Amino acid sequence: MYIDLLTKLKNAQKAKKQSVKLPYSNMDFEIAELLSARGFVAGVAKKGRTPKRVLEVDLKYDSEKGAIGGMKFLSLPSRRLYSGYADLRPVKQGFGMSVISTPKGIMTGSQARKQKVGGQLLFEIW
Repeated sequence: MYIDLLTKLKNAQKAKKQSVKLPYSNMDFEIAELLSARGFVAGVAKKGRTPKRVLEVDLKYDSEKGAIGGMKFLSLPSRRLYSGYADLRPVKQGFGMSVISTPKGIMTGSQARKQKVGGQLLFEIW
């Protein structure tokens, strides 16, 4: 689940690790690719074969601080939060991003707004 992925990334960044190996899932891989495209992590790779496949994420650091400043989980297992495309706003005045699960796949808030599609709000990261 993406909550476990993000928590492990944040903890590894605090411990100054260079990379993290996580259990593979398609959703986690898509989210990690979004984070890599926006510059929150350095790189993402699938390793291994199907039963023991892992996701290897290389962390990124700006000087001494990590690239991930903070995050906020919007949808939880006990409470799902949905939004239309017109209600999507920039995170931290454009310095962060929101991630949304839409019928067209997982995408950032700005991509969803451009494609005029809403969905389940997953998290915000800055």
